[in-house]
Amino acid sequence: MSSANSIGTGGRGPVNGGISFWYADDGIPDAREPLTGDANADVVIVGGGYTGLWTAYYLKKAAPFLRITVLEQKFCGYGASGRNGGWLYNGIAGRDRYAALHGHDAAVRLQQAMNDTVTEVIDVAREESINADIHHGGVLEVAYTPAQLARLKAFHATELAYGEKDRTLHGAHETTTRIRVAGAVGSTWTPHGARLHPVKLLKGLAHAVENLGVTIHESTPVTEIAPKHAITPYGTVRAPYILRCTEGFTASLKGQRRTWLPMNSSMIATEPLTPAQWESIGWEGRETLGDMAHAYMYAQRTADDRIALGGRGFPYRYGSRTDNDGRTQPETIASLTDILTRFFPQLTGVGIAHAWSGVLGVPRDWCATVTLDRSTGLGWAGGYVGSGVATTNLAARTLRDLVQQDSGQSGPTDLTTLPWVNHKVRKWEPEPFRWLGVHGMYATYAAADRRELTTPSTESSRLAKIADRVAGRH
Repeated sequence: MSSANSIGTGGRGPVNGGISFWYADDGIPDAREPLTGDANADVVIVGGGYTGLWTAYYLKKAAPFLRITVLEQKFCGYGASGRNGGWLYNGIAGRDRYAALHGHDAAVRLQQAMNDTVTEVIDVAREESINADIHHGGVLEVAYTPAQLARLKAFHATELAYGEKDRTLHGAHETTTRIRVAGAVGSTWTPHGARLHPVKLLKGLAHAVENLGVTIHESTPVTEIAPKHAITPYGTVRAPYILRCTEGFTASLKGQRRTWLPMNSSMIATEPLTPAQWESIGWEGRETLGDMAHAYMYAQRTADDRIALGGRGFPYRYGSRTDNDGRTQPETIASLTDILTRFFPQLTGVGIAHAWSGVLGVPRDWCATVTLDRSTGLGWAGGYVGSGVATTNLAARTLRDLVQQDSGQSGPTDLTTLPWVNHKVRKWEPEPFRWLGVHGMYATYAAADRRELTTPSTESSRLAKIADRVAGRH
């Protein structure tokens, strides 16, 4: 594959798909052998993304005698783990709902665990000599309308209430000293975040897992999971524990079509910017960057001085279908480019080197979960709703503790008692209601953002509240 510095438009427009810019930068990995027949293990992990690899890593470190097999349908990191925005941060889907269900203190413990997870990933990368272009610059979220500013202040206050005392709030001038986002009126910053190169982290983690003695079979799609059985076209792997770590691709498994909705998210990466362009933008702290729009964006300044920026684009494919190697619709590329130049008008006309898409897992109540059914040995983790780079690590350590507790190797731990453990959620509606609801929801969020751009009101658009009700977020 091409190196980062040779990726370019060459006047032909961006590279579209090819999994992601991150793979174009770092190369597609050499293929691992598929499963060659029936096999046995102590633990089978279905899915070779962050959740699956972190789970294999922590289980094998805790119990080196375990025979652990990872089954991956294409290659490790083919899904969201190799296509995300490289935000290692402390956000977790469903925290407010967990506070309502289990009490504020339980949600505070979950948030603290996420805060600690950011440094956990950074520490493991250092210990395993994984060079993932990690820069621990925190997360900066900006507001550029009166309604966004009101939401930002409320968000900041909420985070403080969940124990994040090291978060800071900035006005327009202070925000501009960090980064010159056009029209920014305020921002909030947390130290619990870092920028990274998703594929470099993924490859390093896979290498570390294999060095521990874990078996990874690629090009081995699991078609059905049953108690003590992971069924593939090439054979069945039997084990007391079968752990489903398939996130946005869960719908492809038998009986799982309506479990988690595969939500589409898309990204663009610019050509490397010049020193003069960076001088006009600022962003010297290399914080990950987000906003307070309803259809929010996320961005990072890459190690080779590009801007990688993402947003929803075309949110969902009928029947929970997933994409074809990350290919992205031209209108989505144009929309993301518009967001880039809305933030930084001085970049109008900048070259877009790459565009790609991927799917993330969304439960019906928008709550990430970790579960082990002790009666069947079936476990799963996911539903990260786009916050998976760090959450996968916490989920994996929790799955490790649940398996060890069930097998009698340990008792309950702080992680096994967090409120997201064994949370149950109803399935998504059947088609066509699923498709209509998701597309209607995001069209309404987009309309709410457009309305807020043209009004001085500090109140969030009523359209967004309608979309929240459709989504099931309230």
